[in-house]
Amino acid sequence: MKRILILNGHPSKESFNYALANAYSKGSTDKNYQTELLHLADLNFNPILENGFSKPMNLEEDLKTAFEKIKQADHLVWVFPLWWGGFPAHMKGFIDRAFLPGMAFKYHKNKNFPEQLLKGKTARIIMTSDTPKWYYQLIMRSAAIHQLKKAILEFCGITPVALSYFAIIKKSTEEQRKKWLKEIEVLGSKGI
Repeated sequence: MKRILILNGHPSKESFNYALANAYSKGSTDKNYQTELLHLADLNFNPILENGFSKPMNLEEDLKTAFEKIKQADHLVWVFPLWWGGFPAHMKGFIDRAFLPGMAFKYHKNKNFPEQLLKGKTARIIMTSDTPKWYYQLIMRSAAIHQLKKAILEFCGITPVALSYFAIIKKSTEEQRKKWLKEIEVLGSKGI
């Protein structure tokens, strides 16, 4: 049975991101995938990697549990809004603190690239924005997507990484949002 972990990076329970995460969860649960929804804002941890990789920090229980769920999952779904061209702070802090050497990747002496410790997993990015897609791609160069897809997920061995981009959220109608929610529910039912 396919194991799916949905990681919601939006801190507000009233957000459209929560609705998207729930829609994906509903679609995947209806198809009997083993699905878990993790709201990063509910986790208790220090989001600041205080010493970089030079001196390890003890992992809080919530981080240990969350990363264990990542290791057990076959497919990761990241749901988040584009804020100031990047991720919400809590989501970035989660990645900084949980995707560590020895956990997500491992350096080896005399090798240019690290060993990818999360190979065999796939992912989907579901991102919302108030920036039109053409502007985000052309002017902002899809920075947050490249960061999550290339510099984090693929760096750790997670591939392929698919994308769903929804914009302009603040101008969207209820009808448009229902259409987007249905689209995500269908993706959840396919486990992709």
